[in-house]
Amino acid sequence: MLLAIILLFTAQWIVADDEQPAYPSQSMFMFDVGYASIHDSYLTPITYDGVDLTLGYETVRATHFSPDKWLWQFQASVDYNYVENNAKNNDLNKLLGDISFDMQRRWRGVLTPHLDLSAGPMTQLRAGIIHNAANSNNPVSVRAHWNVGIAGMAAWNTHLGRKPVTLLYQAQLPVLGVFFAPEYDESYYEIYLGNHRNLAHLGWWGNRFDMTNYLGADFNMGKTVLRIGYRNRLEHWTVNNLKVHDFSHSLVLGVSL
Repeated sequence: MLLAIILLFTAQWIVADDEQPAYPSQSMFMFDVGYASIHDSYLTPITYDGVDLTLGYETVRATHFSPDKWLWQFQASVDYNYVENNAKNNDLNKLLGDISFDMQRRWRGVLTPHLDLSAGPMTQLRAGIIHNAANSNNPVSVRAHWNVGIAGMAAWNTHLGRKPVTLLYQAQLPVLGVFFAPEYDESYYEIYLGNHRNLAHLGWWGNRFDMTNYLGADFNMGKTVLRIGYRNRLEHWTVNNLKVHDFSHSLVLGVSL
């Protein structure tokens, strides 16, 4: 959390407001709607399927120290899932917040003048809860995960008629982190009473794998950019005899103002 705050405050001075960056600065507001699947063995042994709804914000800017070669990106979102079991007699509600910051080295005109690539380090904090009203002893599962990893983008600049269009692929891949997970069948009341052993775990690809992929197009309409695309999120981990496997497939609609 501290690293994310430091990086965010650093970003306030690495680009000047009165400077025209080599990489076009852009802030985007987005809405995702699609399919979600949740399997959390702390709450239930079966998988629940339903709806994914997300409100998100993204800003990308060139850095002040090297605007032609480096950019920074900040993303924040609130994700809500409403999912049901196959019998349709019980549901789960998931509310999750996500904040990430990355700095990426940019390569312009890779193989062709139309293609730009970038990649670099990122840090991310995700936290939220899942509620299962049918459980009397353990009705809530808490999610909390801080990580560092790799972020990357590929942008293909072209035209649709006379309008500029950017075809965009973005990826976030955590590598190492720390995440919260209680013991199997341990209630949060026990944690409240002081049982704090084995709650924080080192996350790596041996016990945890997360990834977010986005593929879409930005349509330049003058001062406004319209975005349409597809986003996939995956979260999978196993620890303390618990297993979590969540994923979503969503349509993305966005606008820059």
